[in-house]
Amino acid sequence: MAGRTARWGVALALGALWWWGALRLVLAPDAGVLEGAVVTGGWGLSLLPVHCVPKARAVGAAGPDGWVRSRLQWRAARERGQGV
Repeated sequence: MAGRTARWGVALALGALWWWGALRLVLAPDAGVLEGAVVTGGWGLSLLPVHCVPKARAVGAAGPDGWVRSRLQWRAARERGQGV
């Protein structure tokens, strides 16, 4: 329970910091590099793939030999004249 509370606290604090930077960039004439870095960093973090799963649990993921099989299939199709 304490871990969940700590995570929520950190998330809320970082969210408040991001909003502070965004609003300051829009509303304050003296906003500068610090606010821009905070806003850009928060936006960049939003692009991280947080909904990833391990490859073993991913539906349709290629296994360790997936690339080898793909290359062999491509080579066989090329030899038959079906691919370039």
